[in-house]
Amino acid sequence: MKQLRQRWMPLLLIAGLGLGAASATAAPESLQDVMKRRGLNPQDLLAAAKTYVPTGKRDEFVVFSSGGQSGQVIVYGIPSMRILKYIGVFTPEPWQGYGFDENSRSVLRQGRIDGRDITWGDTHHPAISETNGEYDGQFLFINDKANPRIAVIDLRDFETKQIVVNPVFKSTHGGAFVTPNTEYIIDAAQYPAPLENRKFHPLEEMNEKYRGGVTYWKFDRKAGRIDPKQSFSIEMPPYWQDLSDFGKGPSDGWSFTNSFCSERYVGGIEKGRPPYEAGCSAKDTDYLHVVNWKKAEQVFKAGKTRKINGHDVIAMDTAVKEGILFLIPEPKSPHGVDVTPDGKFIIVAGKLDTHASVYSFEKIQAAIRAGRFESKDPYGVPVIGMKDALHTQVQLGLGPLHTQYDAKPCVAYTSLYVDSQVAKWDYCAGKVLDKISVHYNIGHLMTMEGDSTKPQGRYLVALNKLAIDRFVPVGPLHPQNHQLIDISNDKMQLLYDMPLPLGEPHYAVAIAANKLKPGVRYKVGTDSRTDRPHPGAVRAGEQRIEKKGNQVTVYGTLIRSHITPETIEVDVGDEVTIHLTNLERAQDETHGFTVSTYNVHASVEPGKTVTVKFKADKEGVYPYYCTEFCSALHLEMMGYLLVKPKGWKPTKVGLAKAHYTEADYRATLKKVADTQAVIDSVVGYITSVNYKDFPDVVAMVEDATDQLGRIPDAKARHEAAAAKKDWEQANLWAEQVWQFQVKAADLGLRAKTYLEQSGARKTR
Repeated sequence: MKQLRQRWMPLLLIAGLGLGAASATAAPESLQDVMKRRGLNPQDLLAAAKTYVPTGKRDEFVVFSSGGQSGQVIVYGIPSMRILKYIGVFTPEPWQGYGFDENSRSVLRQGRIDGRDITWGDTHHPAISETNGEYDGQFLFINDKANPRIAVIDLRDFETKQIVVNPVFKSTHGGAFVTPNTEYIIDAAQYPAPLENRKFHPLEEMNEKYRGGVTYWKFDRKAGRIDPKQSFSIEMPPYWQDLSDFGKGPSDGWSFTNSFCSERYVGGIEKGRPPYEAGCSAKDTDYLHVVNWKKAEQVFKAGKTRKINGHDVIAMDTAVKEGILFLIPEPKSPHGVDVTPDGKFIIVAGKLDTHASVYSFEKIQAAIRAGRFESKDPYGVPVIGMKDALHTQVQLGLGPLHTQYDAKPCVAYTSLYVDSQVAKWDYCAGKVLDKISVHYNIGHLMTMEGDSTKPQGRYLVALNKLAIDRFVPVGPLHPQNHQLIDISNDKMQLLYDMPLPLGEPHYAVAIAANKLKPGVRYKVGTDSRTDRPHPGAVRAGEQRIEKKGNQVTVYGTLIRSHITPETIEVDVGDEVTIHLTNLERAQDETHGFTVSTYNVHASVEPGKTVTVKFKADKEGVYPYYCTEFCSALHLEMMGYLLVKPKGWKPTKVGLAKAHYTEADYRATLKKVADTQAVIDSVVGYITSVNYKDFPDVVAMVEDATDQLGRIPDAKARHEAAAAKKDWEQANLWAEQVWQFQVKAADLGLRAKTYLEQSGARKTR
């Protein structure tokens, strides 16, 4: 028994099942001791208690934040503010192999522009798919402002499935926002430019040849993809379109996009002209674009469009003639345009004004029905008078920017960029309720499910542009600061400062964690980027290497703790394609794969099949290995790529041997028997409780059973070798039996711990 304890001590410690606890050498600190030592007050303690998520527990909400210049999406939990994942979207992401395996490269290639790979992006505004105006947790969409693109992320596996390039705009800022049933995703232009690609027009032709616009991307929910052929755009004046939102409830069928620089000013510091910031903010108002997208859809389907770069565009004069497009003056340089949860009002805040303007959808419709317009803009678009559309204006402070909503009726929160504050206010009664300072220069803000018809309230996150004195200095470039604020009471309370060190996050959305239903494994042989069976997938026993001319194709598998095949021999100059299928079924048993110096990497989650390709253009010996620490023998999960020189001939020298004896073989058999006793004990406990009530444990049991199911073949091999007195092979195959046992025991011990901590009850 002593030897058994010694053999299993490392595994037990790894599994958190140490056989003894060190005795305490000092009395533990009391709560008062800790508060005194760290200089904490009761308010600090309350904030900490509100954000603390105990070990083994989970967050209430999940946040999807844009990653700014990283081109990615950042996922974190609330209230813990713990980062959970980065999602590679427009740029390579090495951990997940995004951009380093062929499957994900095929997605990134969809984002090529003018035949050129674009390896960076500026992600701005994520949006979660909706059903009946409520977040459904199925898909996430996000735009790239710099290179006008939009991406689709499937929340079953948090992977990017599609990138679509906007065919008529040169930048898109006012996306992504979705209709209440996610039929369309809106994507508004930012900087006006000629819509035709590769057409030059000088800036002097801004008024005549430059245009803005809004694209309505059709989303096929069944396919989980945007359908560009069923999508269309509306040509708009060369104002700088900004953020957008879709109507809901009574305003469903309409969309709203604000703008700035309606002056259509052209700068030129180098020519002695005042800069854009002067010319683009000279007037007191800009324009809110009001669009009847339902009617626009009918016009598109009727073929009343013109093709620009192969894309359907509703011309501006057609939009005016068909009663699709209207304008309303709004305070200058606005950013947010946010429809209230009930769909009755649209709130706009102008950064260079002190007010939030609440527009009434009912009043807007009354003006349109009556044909009551105060004027037309220079392009003939009808302009509804601001007074005819306003419900109220509320003075909030300096630099109002973006608005989100509470679960309480009529309660809104608006970021005040210049004041570095959040204002809580009542948009029905038109009064300020509370303010709180944030650090510093807040841009967007976010409440839980705050873009939906049913905001959850509870928490607010301020997305601050500056950190300055909030964190340990890390050089001239500071992280962003996301601050968590408790909004459950009349007075807001600042709870937590969270540094975000990946780009400049612009906007975020949060969903109740229980609405997300991500999978834990793929059907074996799945290409996760297409959600279809991978043609290179194989099962155990089907692994092979095929060579045709200079084309080498490897059909391999991954499972703890070996890669099959373990040796790949090619000739210098061969084109090598390696398909790898992860045969694991246990949750989170991911394997990675890389080949030394060939700049390929794959993250292969359970069931997934991934392909890597490279040209073996340099002779030599190149180890490949699993890059995810997957088991106790992770470091042994490797192999060799042997790139042979031209004309190389094999030698007759055999492989090295360890010269095992019959005594070694008998010792290994005893180790196998002792280990089986431990497994039997663990199995006895698991089957004595209600383990089937715990899906995670059931998955672990299934995987452990799979590992044990591999033993008979290895057992037959070691017994056959022993019969021939080949103690080398006999001992090694017996050792393989033990490896299967170790992996099964590892799973069993994990399952046992899970059940004990979860309060499993005895069934017999």
